[in-house]
Amino acid sequence: MNGVLVTIRQRGRGQVSGAMTVWAILTAAVLFCLEARVGRASVVGGLGVVITVLFGALLGWRRRVPAVFVAPFVSWLWAWLPLWIAAVVEHGVLGGLAIGFFLLTLGWVGIGLIEVVILGVVALLVRSLRGPNEHDIVVFGPDGRP
Repeated sequence: MNGVLVTIRQRGRGQVSGAMTVWAILTAAVLFCLEARVGRASVVGGLGVVITVLFGALLGWRRRVPAVFVAPFVSWLWAWLPLWIAAVVEHGVLGGLAIGFFLLTLGWVGIGLIEVVILGVVALLVRSLRGPNEHDIVVFGPDGRP
């Protein structure tokens, strides 16, 4: 019997968990400032977009595009308490709890969708500009040589 073993494996260019955590904390700070009306909304919102674009570029450069779908969840984990506190500060205790609950459930679907779109477009663009990796696929033949 003549057996052939084909192994396909792709290695990314490094971990992004540390960068994702930093991005999530900065995004939480931006959302807190937007909800608590700290600073000008256009400047704070623009800063949030720039941070997200930079993180998307990093994901594309390191060939970690699937992390785009995990990033909003990590962002939500870091932002839910500050966002709820900002809602309570801005709208009072009862109103803030209600608005905070809305922001943390239904509002987060929209926020996460926006994050996925921005991160995904930038990551795919950077990855396509970087070009293919020469060693993405290695096929070993029956004689054991690539």
